[in-house]
Amino acid sequence: MNRATRPSRRLLGVTAALTAALAGCGTRTAADGADRSELEARARAAQVAIENVYVTEVPGYEVAEQSVGVVGADGFSATYVNAGTGARIRLTVDRSSLDAAGCPGTPLVAGDGAPGGGDVECEADGGHWYRTSGTRHEYATGTDGRVVRLDADRGTVDRATLRRAAEAAHAAGDAELDVVLPTARPAGGVPAERGDLPPVGDGAPDNEVDAGG
Repeated sequence: MNRATRPSRRLLGVTAALTAALAGCGTRTAADGADRSELEARARAAQVAIENVYVTEVPGYEVAEQSVGVVGADGFSATYVNAGTGARIRLTVDRSSLDAAGCPGTPLVAGDGAPGGGDVECEADGGHWYRTSGTRHEYATGTDGRVVRLDADRGTVDRATLRRAAEAAHAAGDAELDVVLPTARPAGGVPAERGDLPPVGDGAPDNEVDAGG
C-alpha cells in the first residue's frame, strides 16, 4: 500500500452505491514508532483480534478506511478499492479451516455481505483454493488456524489480479496496523467529525454532487 500520500476524501470513479457505503474513504500515513499497546487497544475497540489483521498490496488499490471492521467473533475485514475503476477486492480473515472436503460446501460471501447463492466450484492453486460461485470469485488460504480470503466480482477483477492479492496477503506489522486499524474515538465516545455527513436527517452520507456534476 502506498502510505506516502493521502488520497482525497472521496474516491473518484467508485459506483454510487460504494460511495454511499464508503463515503470518506482514504488512507492514513503510519506514525513513526507506532506504540504496540495503543495498537492493541485500537484492535480491541474494533473487536478484532490483532493477530487476525492481515493486509495485502495490489497496484492501483488502496484500503477504504471505513470498510475496516470485524468478521464473526474476532475476525477482520477490509475492502481495497481501485480509485480509477471502482473495482473492489475484499480481504477477510477468520478462525476457520478449509479443505478439499469442505471447500464446495462453504459458501462465498456476496458483495453485500450476505452468503452468496449457487454451487461453489473449488480448484487447488498452489497453496490456495480458487473458488467461484455465480458472479463472485475468491482465493482462500488456510494459515495458522485461520482462513484468509480475497474475493471480488468476476466482472471487475480478473483472476490474475485476485491471485496477486492473495499472494501478497500477510499478517500486518506494527506500521501496517497503524494504517488499517480504526482510530480510537475521542474521550466520552463522541465520534470524530465526518465532513460527508449532513447536519440534519438520518445521518446518511451526503452524496449530492456539485453544480458542475
